[in-house]
Amino acid sequence: MTNIQKVQDFLEKHDVDAALITNPDNIFYLTNFRSDPHERLLGVVIFKEADPFVICPAMEVPDVKAIGWKYEAIGYKDTDNAFEFLDRAITERIPTFSLLAIEKEHVTVDRYEILQERFPALQFAKLDDELANSRLIKNDVELTYLRKAAELADYAIEVGCNEIAEGKTELEIVQAVEQAVKQKGAEKMSFDTIIVSGTKTASPHGIPGEKRIEKGDFILFDLGVVYKGYCSDITRTIAFGEPTEEKRKIYETVKKAQQAAIDVVRPGTLAQEVDLAARSIIEEAGYGELFPHRIGHGLGISVHEFPSLTGTNNMPLQEGMVFTIEPGIYDPTVTGVRIEDDLYVTKDGVEVLTKFPKDLKVIGE
Repeated sequence: MTNIQKVQDFLEKHDVDAALITNPDNIFYLTNFRSDPHERLLGVVIFKEADPFVICPAMEVPDVKAIGWKYEAIGYKDTDNAFEFLDRAITERIPTFSLLAIEKEHVTVDRYEILQERFPALQFAKLDDELANSRLIKNDVELTYLRKAAELADYAIEVGCNEIAEGKTELEIVQAVEQAVKQKGAEKMSFDTIIVSGTKTASPHGIPGEKRIEKGDFILFDLGVVYKGYCSDITRTIAFGEPTEEKRKIYETVKKAQQAAIDVVRPGTLAQEVDLAARSIIEEAGYGELFPHRIGHGLGISVHEFPSLTGTNNMPLQEGMVFTIEPGIYDPTVTGVRIEDDLYVTKDGVEVLTKFPKDLKVIGE
């Protein structure tokens, strides 16, 4: 069954006339066409029986055809009203319709009001959960791409470690890492690379800057690589110079917590049990208040996708799921430490896709 057929089954089951998908990651999942439309309308419309179509800027129609899209690609110019083209193409296929499935988490208020104005009697169904569940279980091809993306992420950390030197700025290391992985075949980074040092590591989403590396710093690398449309996401924390006893204790606590979470992963384990396995160790060590985020998130075409692995999520894990495990401790008076890996749930356990070593690496002793 193709991914488009999965949406058609949803439409049939819930008696929905059509679906308009506009999230670029979902469009890629359904069509294999990847584009960042910026403010322009990019969408794929799927019907219960009629052929689907892609609507996009006219300049991208050749690109849609080049990836093997066998249905119509409708292009519009910047001077056109894209929604007139959308209206015409839908009503040519189904002259009357009353229920349209959309991604309510993605459609803007402006576009929602435009659709209401063009189709005053139209009702809207939520498609987000269906697409999230459809993307949940990775097939063999997807897993191959995710493994390669993870391999490139491991390489990125290796490059970063080799770049560490006293006086070098965080941004200089970012530049070296990103250049190296792109030379190895990465399409782009999964997100803005985080390489921060010193007490900046205590900000979970710290921003690299002109801070220079100093002896005694912990350096936190959080990065991801996109390979053939699929993302990796890894975090490692490295010591530059011999760490203090307190820093080492924080590091070893996070490492132990991460391994405990990995050890419970298998089909049937509840997502909340993964979070609890790590959180209980961090709490026992007295750092509970310094671990403010969930244990992990789904991973695939998007770097953050379904499910969210929180302490309140009672969803059972299933074979074929891919997600991160990333506990952290963030003490602004000492340091921050996070260790993150990408995991694939196997038939009877887990495969850790990211493999860069996790024993505390001390550089420049």
